[in-house]
Amino acid sequence: MDTPQHHPHARRTDTRGRIQQVALELFAEQGYEKTSLREIAERLDVTKAALYYHFKTKEDIVTSIAEDLAQPIRDLIDWAESRPAGLETKQEMLRRYSDILWGSADFFRFIQENQATVRELSIGETFRTSMAALGNLLKDPSAPMAAQVRSVTALFSMHAGMFVTQNVEGDPEEKRAAILEVALDLVAQAETSSPLAG
Repeated sequence: MDTPQHHPHARRTDTRGRIQQVALELFAEQGYEKTSLREIAERLDVTKAALYYHFKTKEDIVTSIAEDLAQPIRDLIDWAESRPAGLETKQEMLRRYSDILWGSADFFRFIQENQATVRELSIGETFRTSMAALGNLLKDPSAPMAAQVRSVTALFSMHAGMFVTQNVEGDPEEKRAAILEVALDLVAQAETSSPLAG
């Protein structure tokens, strides 16, 4: 059996990741405002000083998670901008966004449940800018208004679908596939009503 390669920062990254995960769990259970760094340290079974080594504040933790997520979204925007506009690119964009979204589901739940807090944090503007850029890549400004609304709704239907299905019984992959199918359908409908379609 092969032994995994150990990188010099692997342990630090693992600790950092555990702190992020536990913080999100506590924020979900108690709310961001009511969770203290001490409670995060206790849940991790580390000293507050050990936690401080990685993060000085709760905002630092949330910002670090947002920064980790921002890069794959930036990469997706760069990829989409380098491709010819059209249904195939838009649908592949949604597939890739689905991977990002479900890979960071806990953080997107945090954003949804703590909207007032997120607006006050620096990550709020970054998130809004990214969503606007993705929306602009999905819509055709020369298309009828209903088609533009469908295109942008495709993106947000993925967020809404994730929240709607979180308390619904069923296989997570089946839920994810259903949500993606709805988003892909919306973009396809928008494309068929575009003046360039056909």
